[in-house]
Amino acid sequence: MKLAKRVMVIEPSATLELMAKAKALKAEGKNVLEFQVGEPDFDTPQNIKEAGIKAIEENFTRYTPSPGTMDLRKAICEKLKRDNNLDYAPNEVMVSNGGKHCLFNAIMAMVDSGDEVIIPAPYWVTYPEVVKIADGKPVFLETTSDNDFKVTPQQLESVISDKTKVLILCSPSNPTGSVYTEEELKAIAEVVLKHKIYVFSDEMYEKLVYDGLNFVSFASLGEEIKKLTLTFNGVSKAYAMTGWRIGYVAGNKEIIKAMDSLQSHATSGPNSIAQKASIEALLGPQDGLEVMRQEFDERRKYIVKALNEIPGISCRTPKGAFYAFPDVSNFIGKTYKGETIDSDETFAKMLLENYFVVAVPGSSFGSPGFLRFSYATSLETIKQGMKLLKDFVVEIK
Repeated sequence: MKLAKRVMVIEPSATLELMAKAKALKAEGKNVLEFQVGEPDFDTPQNIKEAGIKAIEENFTRYTPSPGTMDLRKAICEKLKRDNNLDYAPNEVMVSNGGKHCLFNAIMAMVDSGDEVIIPAPYWVTYPEVVKIADGKPVFLETTSDNDFKVTPQQLESVISDKTKVLILCSPSNPTGSVYTEEELKAIAEVVLKHKIYVFSDEMYEKLVYDGLNFVSFASLGEEIKKLTLTFNGVSKAYAMTGWRIGYVAGNKEIIKAMDSLQSHATSGPNSIAQKASIEALLGPQDGLEVMRQEFDERRKYIVKALNEIPGISCRTPKGAFYAFPDVSNFIGKTYKGETIDSDETFAKMLLENYFVVAVPGSSFGSPGFLRFSYATSLETIKQGMKLLKDFVVEIK
């Protein structure tokens, strides 16, 4: 059987083997501590669940318009104005089956064969794969922990070509937790405006920022930059609604219309019940978000301190999201029980097989030598995991 080229270019996740091994160990009865899952461990707030139940009871269970219900799109416009100082009309907003679906629609609508998409590394694993499916060319822009894994204007300028179409910007970042300041975003915006490239601003973790830092939406920097920006967000991370599968995007109405054309033939409208619940999420009480944020903050402080107390490991303090991204490169080339640790992937595999702790190798995100730990898990699990990680590294020679 000969499969289409568009699926042959997709690289399998480097973590699949690791995840399969973790599942097998759990089936054997091992106490596997999982730090790989990128979703809140909190329950969806009660008022949101009740809105979903009410939708079912009122038989709101039929097809909705492809770009989402008008009520939800109006709620998103209200949210963007309230939280981000952004003015959008409902025809400039589209709702999809999760943030990933929004990104897929946007790439397919905007990127032609040979178009270049700049992707700062570390990056969320889906970015380059969707670009390749569209027959575009991912252009990776390497960042370093010394600069908090942020792109500088000079770096961006150096990789822009006449084929550059889009810059994907993720703040707060998955996997690093980095958050761009307003001044840093303005400097990037100057380069974007100079070259007239589009920006896909992934703001899924906007509600999870720490240390008194203010989140700034890229499109809010001015009308000219707004015209070149698609803003991606959703209810998954902020409201613990990952399984409800609702993401949204705001931008130029012609681009939104093109994305809707794609979606209308691919999936039609998102889940009707989840849309009703999302209206309650966006317009209902918001105090529950702060409770979750404070809990994540406590875990963040603990895991970063614990990681930095382990000999040979260093970890900068993330300013957002719920990921720690420690550097374990000191152990590459050393041995554990006579076996050479030749990569971060081998390190992660040995950690799982011997101490039953799951972390994602940095190579999966384009940054070898690092691991990603999600602290969207209980503080007790974090304490156990960090103790086992320390036990592991002291055995490395």
